[in-house]
Amino acid sequence: MLKLDNVCYSVNENGKQKDILKNINLEIGDNETVVITGHNGSGKSTLMKIIMGIIPVSSGKIYFDGVNITNMTITNRAKLGISYAFQTPVRFKGLTVKDLLTSANNSNLKVMDVCNYLSKVGLCARDYIDRELDDSLSGGELKRIEIATTLARNAKLNMFDEPEAGIDLWSFEGLISAFNENKQKNGGANLIISHQEKILNIADKIVVMDNSKISMYGKKDEILPNLNSKRYCSRLQGDYYE
Repeated sequence: MLKLDNVCYSVNENGKQKDILKNINLEIGDNETVVITGHNGSGKSTLMKIIMGIIPVSSGKIYFDGVNITNMTITNRAKLGISYAFQTPVRFKGLTVKDLLTSANNSNLKVMDVCNYLSKVGLCARDYIDRELDDSLSGGELKRIEIATTLARNAKLNMFDEPEAGIDLWSFEGLISAFNENKQKNGGANLIISHQEKILNIADKIVVMDNSKISMYGKKDEILPNLNSKRYCSRLQGDYYE
């Protein structure tokens, strides 16, 4: 499905080159949930934005279903089946929740379908379906609505940046179920940035970012014991589990 071939990203900072991502090689297959973790500033969110096309690569190639998408626009990547939920959701004043989900699904969603997507993220449709996406919504509410919108797109690859933020324990299981459901549909896959142990435990594979590189990558059962080691957690100042 997704392949990153020696992807690098750097910026010019005070006349010097600063490497944000160094030689990233990564493959995500159909029906996989891959979780990216690591300390703050290690390049996790930048990596997702590069996959979505929000940030251009400095070098390297990106392939999706065998197609070179390195120079594709965000719109064309979305048409191919890539979706991205931001860490900090944006507001759309004047647009209702129902309108947003219908637009994301590219069809005239029935009210029952909208309710279903909202229930997956722990929101009561009766209270939210006609709400505007304005300042009356809290950050946590917006986060849930954005995740519901991402699920409504029915994309092949869904990317989530710390989806657990603003999600209470009651609705957390619903969120996990939504991830698993997406993986089972049309050979779908999830790419998730998270430090949350429950999300790490649903991963098929885990990517550990450290100092702008992938320091560990493999099956969950191979990586989790290393994350649980006192030496490793101490070196990263306990950023992995919250």
